[in-house]
Amino acid sequence: MIEQRGLFLEEFVVGERYAHRPGRTVTDADNVLFTTLTMNTQALHLDAAYSATQPFGRPLVNSMWTLSTLVGLSVAQLTQSTLVAQLGLTDVSFPAPLFVGDTLTAESEVMSVRPSASRPGQGVVVLAHTGRSQNDEVVATATRTVLVWAREAAA
Repeated sequence: MIEQRGLFLEEFVVGERYAHRPGRTVTDADNVLFTTLTMNTQALHLDAAYSATQPFGRPLVNSMWTLSTLVGLSVAQLTQSTLVAQLGLTDVSFPAPLFVGDTLTAESEVMSVRPSASRPGQGVVVLAHTGRSQNDEVVATATRTVLVWAREAAA
């Protein structure tokens, strides 16, 4: 039987790039629910009348939803069931806004791979994630460091 999973440490290759599809189209419910669940009262996400008076002229998608979804889109292909822990996110940026009705897609590049010095059978992988809108505009980038299982240790 073949089980859907992410990659084991030995399967990550520096420089490999992955396109994570399908993407995710943002709904108004996504934006409002995420914003309110996280106790964010920013009117730019919740108040269409107010947002209409601001530079973008409409509500912005909460950037934390964008970041979370960017990482989430990569999970099935890279870390599903092979992740031990997420160690950190750095270099997060949002060079362009995402709006309700936009579709977010993700790409990942393997930046580095090394066995863990302190955790035998596990290793550290650094991934560069890029999120794009349906217009191929970069809307988010982040560097993600993860701890994953080596194949033999996971068995």
